[in-house]
Amino acid sequence: MPSSNASKSRPIPPRLLIVVVLLAISVFINYIDRGNLSIAAPMLKDELKISASQLGLLLSAFWWTYACLNLLYGWLVDRVNVNWLFAGAFLLWSAATAATGLVHTFAILFFFRLLLGVGEAVAFPAYSKILALNFSEEHRGRANSIVSAGLLFGPGFGLLTGGFLMGRYGWRPFFIVLGLASMLWLIPWLKWMPEKHQAAPTDSTGVPSLWEFFQMRSAWGTCLVLFFSNYASYFLITWLPYFLVRERHFSMNSMAKIGGTAYLLGGVMAPICGWLSDRWIARGASPTLARKSFVAGGIAGCGIFLGLAGALDSRFTPALIVLGVVSYSVMSSNLWAISQALAGPTAAGRWVGFQNFFGNLSGLLAPVVTGLVVDRTGHFVWAFVIVAMVCLGSSASCIFLVGRLEPVVWGRRVRTAVNSPA
Repeated sequence: MPSSNASKSRPIPPRLLIVVVLLAISVFINYIDRGNLSIAAPMLKDELKISASQLGLLLSAFWWTYACLNLLYGWLVDRVNVNWLFAGAFLLWSAATAATGLVHTFAILFFFRLLLGVGEAVAFPAYSKILALNFSEEHRGRANSIVSAGLLFGPGFGLLTGGFLMGRYGWRPFFIVLGLASMLWLIPWLKWMPEKHQAAPTDSTGVPSLWEFFQMRSAWGTCLVLFFSNYASYFLITWLPYFLVRERHFSMNSMAKIGGTAYLLGGVMAPICGWLSDRWIARGASPTLARKSFVAGGIAGCGIFLGLAGALDSRFTPALIVLGVVSYSVMSSNLWAISQALAGPTAAGRWVGFQNFFGNLSGLLAPVVTGLVVDRTGHFVWAFVIVAMVCLGSSASCIFLVGRLEPVVWGRRVRTAVNSPA
């Protein structure tokens, strides 16, 4: 039943709107940087004369450091000025992108992908810390969905523009110009970064230990939701261009149009879904019902559409890829709002740090497993079957493991019913 005080949700304050737009731009750049190697994969494979399994290893290198360092960054953002930490890491990952365009050997290319992961690992612990500190519950759906729009626009822009530019000029100039131009983002960030950068500890709330975190079913639920959904995302980011060009025989330009359209439409859908979830809550729905409906329903749809894309012939491929990515955007619009609601401002960095560490272990698996499957079977059908299964696993984890979205009272015996089912 709608609450008696349900009303129109208030707009995000102008200065905070600038902050969240800058964060969205940063994740836009982040996802171009992490996905640009996959766009170049057909050219790289021929230039370096490597197998599909070796290419999968190269595509997975980023996640080796990215996943592991989320633990460190999750700890750091709860203890230092998150704004400056994020700025330094952004500079590092932009430099790594530019340097990648200058190398000519597998080993050095592998090294710079590792270095890219070192820089980008700060992103989601920092985003969640900044949003939890500066945005109220009524604004978090919109704030997170704007950031998620950048997550989807990034691969879309990378595929659409990167595919065209690499096809015309080669992949090296694209990396160099992208890395150097990205550094301009630091200028507005240093001017507009938010005032709140650390949560002041209180008598009733403290930073939780990892042992406390490990004891919570909802914590493991959010980790599994991210692990399974990331498998699908990283499968697309790393192998979609190769699949479209080599198995479905689309040209580089057609590949760019299909992938770019899918991610750009997903980027439009994410803020719409964030706004809808906030409106639903403002009209009296519980955050649990609103957030979990979008997450569980979106990722289930993603799995179904992508599974069909791998099973049916190429006539249906473009539409199914678009529907799969748009469904993923429905999920991503509310995923991080769940973790921020559970952790609260004090623990948001640590919670999301561990969640992103665990969730991004799938980044180590998806590129390599896909390469092995393609080498063994000679096609992508079973790779898409695996994606469909993990998406359904993500949906089930959200429904059955994540409990009511109420802030945990850390360091006390009496806690909210966060571990009980919704």
